[in-house]
Amino acid sequence: MTALQSILIAILQGATELFPVSSLGHAVVLPALFKTGIDQRSHEFLPFLVMLHLGTATALLTYFWSDWWALLRGVIGMDNPHNVSEARRVTLLIVIATIPAVIVGFGLEKLVRGLFGNPVAAAAFLFLNGGVLLFGERLRRSGTREISTLTRMDAFVIGCCQCLALIPGISRSGVTIVGGLLRGVNHEGSAHFSFLIATPIIFGATVLEVPKLLHESVAPGVFGMTVVAAVVAGITAWLSTWFLMRYFRSHDNWALNPFAYYCFGIGAISLGVLLLVH
Repeated sequence: MTALQSILIAILQGATELFPVSSLGHAVVLPALFKTGIDQRSHEFLPFLVMLHLGTATALLTYFWSDWWALLRGVIGMDNPHNVSEARRVTLLIVIATIPAVIVGFGLEKLVRGLFGNPVAAAAFLFLNGGVLLFGERLRRSGTREISTLTRMDAFVIGCCQCLALIPGISRSGVTIVGGLLRGVNHEGSAHFSFLIATPIIFGATVLEVPKLLHESVAPGVFGMTVVAAVVAGITAWLSTWFLMRYFRSHDNWALNPFAYYCFGIGAISLGVLLLVH
């Protein structure tokens, strides 16, 4: 992978990780579609993607720093009783929403890794992701619940939805936002909670994968190039988050529809081209 390719993938990842269109799906499909020569099955590719996710997680942590600071103060009891109680409640919800993906991720690690080198499967799941987004919009529960009204069962359902995002092509933000919509939470609240629970999941995956990149026999300069790409991904992700939080606030009636149609289009075209080529 050249430096230019790594930067372009970083921009793509940062832009698509928070948008409900699956950054991993794009990272698997596009190199194969445009014949970039990137070996997606190499021992360097998955850790490279995880480092890009580290940049994304850092961007989320920076964007929502006030939320995390309030949660930290509440958890350790450095606030008034009401705020402490609320912070601990929300922290518990984040933990509950995170557990299902951790369990399923460990259990299906080998199967999921195999899909990272399969662009045809990723293209098919990108198309399916469009259906999931439309499904969420059509069957969403009426109401405009805020994130502050989430219950433990709401968090568990959203966490179970997040498990689907282990598959390249299925958007993590997309399925968790859909999970929130199906529980009666509005788009903005669903997106806010989705971005909060993304942070521990992404950081956790990074902790597991980065040591592998450090100990593998990689070409000279690969780690440095990966760090630069992670910074680029982080900047792009911060800008994407800034845009999306405003977008979901202003388009609560149909916010996921454009992303669904995009996934249908890119998924169908990619699948057709890849099947013809192979």
